[in-house]
Amino acid sequence: MTSQTLHEPAIELANLCKVYSGKGGSRLQALQGVTLAVRQGEVFGFLGPNGAGKSSAIKSIMGLITPSSGSVRIMGQPATDPDSRQPVGYLPENPSFYDTLTAEEYLLFVGRSFGMKWVTLRQETERVLKLLEIWDARKRPLRSFSKGMVQRVGIAQVLVHDPAILVLDEPMSGLDPLGRALVKEIILDLKSRGKTVFFSTHIIADVEEVCDRVGVILNGELRAVEEVREVMAAGVHGYRLKIRDTESGEIEEVTIHRPALSGYLHGLTPRKEILLMEPVRRNLEEFFLELVKGAAAPGPEAM
Repeated sequence: MTSQTLHEPAIELANLCKVYSGKGGSRLQALQGVTLAVRQGEVFGFLGPNGAGKSSAIKSIMGLITPSSGSVRIMGQPATDPDSRQPVGYLPENPSFYDTLTAEEYLLFVGRSFGMKWVTLRQETERVLKLLEIWDARKRPLRSFSKGMVQRVGIAQVLVHDPAILVLDEPMSGLDPLGRALVKEIILDLKSRGKTVFFSTHIIADVEEVCDRVGVILNGELRAVEEVREVMAAGVHGYRLKIRDTESGEIEEVTIHRPALSGYLHGLTPRKEILLMEPVRRNLEEFFLELVKGAAAPGPEAM
């Protein structure tokens, strides 16, 4: 990998627009001038309500739809070049597979499509099926799988060829709480190994727990791109304290607004012992809702 490649964004959208034509000459603006650079090695959350344009952006990245204008590049290569997607693993929003195949057969098919050597493919197929906890069901046809199990197969086929970039459209969809926790662990492990993960979601807690940065899309427009830690740090508006009276043993909890904290602490008597002090902060949900409330009235639902 060249020095220039190391500094290329993993995914780059430049003034991306998409207009769908409907019946009777109607037009639906799904994306409006979206410009975004996803860094190599980061976990980027693409956050927005249903119909905001997330899937249209992802389908443009994967070459499944053609933008009306603008461009997409993957590691510096135009997304119109099929070779650009060689290092990419992709999970669609509603995965649908050859349902007569078993889970094991499908992963072998995917790996061979990426040119994996047979011995490596066998090893990786076993590894990811066990990782997603569907090894015991590997010989069953996919048509017998529940929605959550199909989602796990979808994530397994993303991982099997060990891509450098993972593009996941609503990866937690259809998963039970244990499955969601497992996928979050997998994403954090991918990050620790220097992989780039770009995933869309409308579930704010998913972004808060695993992402480095978040982009918020509303009505086809990218409204904000922020570092998650900065949103959380900037959102501290007070502190919750647990204080014990050393003479009586009584414990009280108080919440102090941030500007008043210094004065409150100076006013404590020696008999007051601070047991706990933790920030009370605005979370990503509040940040997201502020953007939604500040947005114009929603237009027709984007794809």
